[in-house]
Amino acid sequence: MTPEEIKALRKDLSCTAKELAAALDLEQKVVLSWEKGELFPTKQYVDRMSALRGKGPGAIPRKAKGPDPMKVMTDPAFWAITRKIAFHKKLRDEVTKLASVYADPANEDL
Repeated sequence: MTPEEIKALRKDLSCTAKELAAALDLEQKVVLSWEKGELFPTKQYVDRMSALRGKGPGAIPRKAKGPDPMKVMTDPAFWAITRKIAFHKKLRDEVTKLASVYADPANEDL
């Protein structure tokens, strides 16, 4: 796999070198070295990159962006919403439906 092919893969997957490296369980500097032509991926990594390409951009794990969850918990508005969700079953049911499309941060490396 050439440096240009690796760059094209990242473009196809809409990911950074750091995100591709994480998906391959490598350090970012390895992917950057591949892109510069200083190193070349082994067959194992070429196969893994081909599999990622086949799965598309959703195959790349991404870090959640946004405020620190611990900081959010210090916001009084967060607790006002939490109280409402806890008290009103209809609201809780709606929030449960809405939340089903979001990844659970407890299952991700943040």
